[in-house]
Amino acid sequence: MKSRDRREEQYIHLVRLAWDLHRRGLSAAVDLPSRKEPVLLVPRTTGQLKVMAWAQNGRWFFTWGRGRAQRVRALARDAADRIWVVAR
Repeated sequence: MKSRDRREEQYIHLVRLAWDLHRRGLSAAVDLPSRKEPVLLVPRTTGQLKVMAWAQNGRWFFTWGRGRAQRVRALARDAADRIWVVAR
């Protein structure tokens, strides 16, 4: 997969997540920095939560930290719920 195609797919996953969080009452914005990976920024009182989308072995994940507990499959039914809990 070309780098541009991967970034576009990341963007699509992040926009879907932003919409799911919006439905739960949270604001979110997708940041598309040039030459860097797109990221979803969710404002919170303790500072912005940064969520990234990445693929491993053909499966897409959201991650907001380094630990296993800080990632969820992008297509999991509870993905937005798990991130909503962290962002509150």
